[in-house]
Amino acid sequence: MNTQTLLVELLTEEIPPGSLNPLAKAFARGVFEALGAAQFLSPDSQLTHFATPRRLAFTVTGVLGRSPDRTVREKIMPVAVALDHEGAPTAALKKKLAALKLEHVSVTEFERAIDGKAESFFYRHTAPGQELADCLGLALAEVLAKLPAQKSMRYQLHAGRSDESNVQFVRPARSLIALWGDRIVPVRALGLLAGRSTRGHRFLSEGPLEIETAEGYVRTLHEGGRVVVGFEDRRDAIREGLIRAAQGSVVLLPEDLLDEVTALVEWPAVYEGSFDPGFLVVPQECLILTMQQNQRYFALTDETGNMQNRFLVVSNIATADPSSIISGNERVLRARLSDARFFFEQDQKKSLVSRLPLLDKVVYHHVLGSLGARVRRLAAIAVQIADMLGADRMLVERAALLSKADLVTGMVGEFPELQGIMGRYYALHDAEPAEVARAIEDHYRPRFAKDPLPESLVALCVALADKLEIIVGLFGVGNVPSGDRDPYALRRHALGVARILVEKKLPLQISELLEIALASFAEIPQMKRSTGEIREFLYERLRSLLKEAGYTSAEVEAVVSLAPERIDVLPEQLLAVRSFNQMPEAASLAAANKRIGNILKKAEQDDSEVVNELLIEPAEQALAGALSRLQPEVRDQFGAGDYTGMLKSLSALRAPVDAFFDQVMVMAPEAHLRRNRIALLGGLHRMMNRFADLSKLAA
Repeated sequence: MNTQTLLVELLTEEIPPGSLNPLAKAFARGVFEALGAAQFLSPDSQLTHFATPRRLAFTVTGVLGRSPDRTVREKIMPVAVALDHEGAPTAALKKKLAALKLEHVSVTEFERAIDGKAESFFYRHTAPGQELADCLGLALAEVLAKLPAQKSMRYQLHAGRSDESNVQFVRPARSLIALWGDRIVPVRALGLLAGRSTRGHRFLSEGPLEIETAEGYVRTLHEGGRVVVGFEDRRDAIREGLIRAAQGSVVLLPEDLLDEVTALVEWPAVYEGSFDPGFLVVPQECLILTMQQNQRYFALTDETGNMQNRFLVVSNIATADPSSIISGNERVLRARLSDARFFFEQDQKKSLVSRLPLLDKVVYHHVLGSLGARVRRLAAIAVQIADMLGADRMLVERAALLSKADLVTGMVGEFPELQGIMGRYYALHDAEPAEVARAIEDHYRPRFAKDPLPESLVALCVALADKLEIIVGLFGVGNVPSGDRDPYALRRHALGVARILVEKKLPLQISELLEIALASFAEIPQMKRSTGEIREFLYERLRSLLKEAGYTSAEVEAVVSLAPERIDVLPEQLLAVRSFNQMPEAASLAAANKRIGNILKKAEQDDSEVVNELLIEPAEQALAGALSRLQPEVRDQFGAGDYTGMLKSLSALRAPVDAFFDQVMVMAPEAHLRRNRIALLGGLHRMMNRFADLSKLAA
């Protein structure tokens, strides 16, 4: 069967850069899947999407011009409904056949087959194939209506026409191409009739471009239209151009900025500009953010990370004389950097500590009070954590009190992303201790997955306090994450607490930390005083963290289901569980542990003392003896943190445990024997589950 490459292009006004590539991918994938469902594709059909600021396009290889005929098996109705007691067609059957235009078909031509519990009539027939234009037209209409655009525009396709010419799309569409090989596919979309005409670069290309074949689309736009139509091709060209123009310097290449610039140009050209080196007195984080956020420029540094007074700009115009482009961008950047220097110089005229009263005028939360109140709570929590960890409480308290002072500076007001960073610079300018300055910046960490943790003990105390204060406070007044909604990023803060405790091996207890944080809200009468919900929230984040670290769900559940107070030892405990689970005795002991747990749940007690005189069966005597011998060894191993050794010691219990369940009736008719055996199992259960619920390992 004849197949050709299909090309579809929608030419529009400039699409918002953040939406461009996701829209192009969704557009291409949606139509591709519709063609596949309608059997227009070959087994080796390949989809390629294209995206430029003014177009969404794609090609699909191996597309049929007409889908193949297919056999259809269509259910008519149950036989009991279709035929009367004499076997003649009922009125219901006649009505159904008329609706299906099958009045000419005899009942004897229908297939009779069991459908569920009843016998039904089925009709097999050959459905003719569909023309590509029909399928493509429907697919375009459905896909374009469902594209993930945050906002769309309503516009008139033809000025002066009636309301029926109104169209809605992310940006006004100007032309549509649909080519199957070299033939136009006569479809409509967004009020446009498909043709083969498009336009190239807005400034470097003149007049319309005719696309002769679908296969020649990329080449025609590149050579005649001065457009690099592939998003990834353009992105790679920009990256290579930036590295080449850097001439050995290091280009700061954040991926999101690279994506944004790629979505803004069709024919990228990289030019170098410079600025007055006097601006380098401003912290380089401010300069870099100004370049990237305001101007979409790429900053340059030397190999040691020191910023240079050069920058790179990606232009949409390639020219032999870019002097006017460079000078224009230098002029704009000069104004931006002047603003940054002004904010920096003005901010330094007022110390951080003198700004603390201003925090009382900033509302943090309508119930929890001002930002100043939050800082005082944070400091109270941080000092108590410092006492537990042996950190310098004066430095911790100072860092906590100053941790949010930069929020009321001009620089952070202009660039909120610099909070903490500017606090460090201003603290050093105020001659605060270096540890205090570093903690002001680091207490926000970790800000995202894989973000480094604070290094110093002072910073760790403030970071923990900051996260605990916001979690406990907002949970206490009912601002709990729900579904995808987490406006205060409490999941991120909880993950930060878990990471700090686990990765920094801080010997702190979860309950104690939560109670310290809760106590700091004593003056808030609306606060809920229970921390149970917060504990569960923290453990859920801990589960996610441990699974991402490579532990299995069963291993994680074995330790986390016991709600451990100390989570700094979890990595060692998890390794011990993994080692135990690989032992030949593991499956039997895990199954026995699960059985014991079920017995104890139904029993009246599981912590009473075992009376040796009531151990009358040899198997229960052997189990009690094994427990007695192992008890000191297991206790010492647990106390020394030898979790792997402890679980290996428990492997010696396999034989006596198996024998006990084979030979002893736990639920004996005699109450005194039953209670004693349950007490024996209770002791065994406590020994086996000191830090991990081994029943979670049972298949």
